[in-house]
Formats: sequence, structure tokens, C-alpha cells
Amino acid sequence: MTSSSDGTAADGPYPLHSSAADPGAETVGYRGPTACAAAGITYRQLDYWARTGLVEPSVRPAYGSGTQRLYSFRDVVVLKIVKRFLDTGVALQNIRAAVQHLRAGGFQDPERTTLMSDGATVYECSSPDEVVRLLQSGQGIFGIAVGVVWRDVEVALSQLHGERIDTGETLVGNNPADELARRRRDRAV
Repeated sequence: MTSSSDGTAADGPYPLHSSAADPGAETVGYRGPTACAAAGITYRQLDYWARTGLVEPSVRPAYGSGTQRLYSFRDVVVLKIVKRFLDTGVALQNIRAAVQHLRAGGFQDPERTTLMSDGATVYECSSPDEVVRLLQSGQGIFGIAVGVVWRDVEVALSQLHGERIDTGETLVGNNPADELARRRRDRAV
């Protein structure tokens, strides 16, 4: 248990993030509004977190007025985890330490990782035994299953627009309610 204060979407029309074989090869990035929608945060939160270094876009930062940040899939997962921590009352200082720990670890095994917190400290548990030991301490604790957040973000992003990192081409998500996007896609074929 560590203390700190991949794949492709099955239903999506394009790869959302790197494969498990090559975890560093992001192929799609997401602009601010898309990252906000997938993470359930406001643009104001996203902007503040980027400016203060809490969660900076790893694909492309903003360089002055008129440029747009581009977030990776993993960035969006971290944004959603930060949102969940804030919703449960964890202090921003502790969230910052947890984010640094997540970034350093690189999401080695999101399916088996649970982030636990007592409100003051954030713990990373990678096995059920570690979770049980932490619960046996007698304090009130809550947990965030990283694998569940990972899948939630995959589903959300499969419905939204992405951008190819290498060409800048806009990739249209699989949202049947997006009539304009469907027409553009049909015209392109």
C-alpha cells in the first residue's frame, strides 16, 4: 500500500488512448470542452487546475491567447479522479500529492488500483488485502476504483470529439444525437 498526501473503446469509432502494449503512444487528444464533459467539471475548474499545475495537459499546453490545450486520455482520467476527491471533501493539497503519485506511477494497473482516503491522506491500494488492512484501522474511509473511472471516461469520450495528435484531424464520436457530425462523416466517405 502506497501513501501519498489501455486499450481501445469497444463501441467507439476510433482509438481513445494507447494500447496496453504501448502505454506511451497516445494517438488522440481532447480539447478543453471535451475533457470537461467527460470528467464532469466546469471549464473554469479545468483552466484553474491547468494554470496552477494540478492537472496540466500532457499533449499540448496553451501558449497564450488563441491556442487550445489538448489533453490525453490519461489526463481526463486524472481530471475525473480529482473531481471525485473534491466532491468527497479531500483537501486540494492532498489531491495534489495523489495526482503527482499517479503521474509518477503511470497507471500501471488501473483495474486493480483503488485510491483510498480518510480525508487527510490518500492511499493507493493494489490488492483486496491492502484495502481490508486499511479498513481495519477503524477510521472512516472512502475509495475510488481507478478501473471504474477509467471505463467511465472511455464511455464518455466515445460519445465526444477527439483530435488526432499527429494530424490535428477532428475525430467524431459515436453520438447518434449529433446530426451535424453524422452528416460530415457521411459526406467525407
